[in-house]
Amino acid sequence: MTPQRFESLADAHGGDVARWPAAEREAAAALMIAQPDVARKALARAAALDAALDAWPPMAVTHHLRERVIAAAPAARSRGRLAAWFWGAGLGAGLAAASAAGLAVGVTLYDVSQPDETVSAAFAGYDDLSADVTGEGA
Repeated sequence: MTPQRFESLADAHGGDVARWPAAEREAAAALMIAQPDVARKALARAAALDAALDAWPPMAVTHHLRERVIAAAPAARSRGRLAAWFWGAGLGAGLAAASAAGLAVGVTLYDVSQPDETVSAAFAGYDDLSADVTGEGA
């Protein structure tokens, strides 16, 4: 870890290294051992800012201000039944069109002249199985 990175982390996360991201703490500890003066100055500066921010009193929000903010917020839009019906119909029509397109492509690309080996193998063993099912030939 470079001293600049250490100072950036101190500025972002404060003077308490325990509040820093866990992935950065080990490297920060190594820099604190290797360059204690740099670490001490950066942590002291960050701790002073932490103390100043902690001493700052929070602003009280009045009831009137809270009501004005809530009143200014946009209202939730409700979707009417007709819009929901059109959305559902559009979804159904889209799925039907996709299914039809897939069927058309499959039929167009299927080569009838070359029988499927799986179907041929199933038909070849059909005569042997039919005797077992009907009870004939046993």
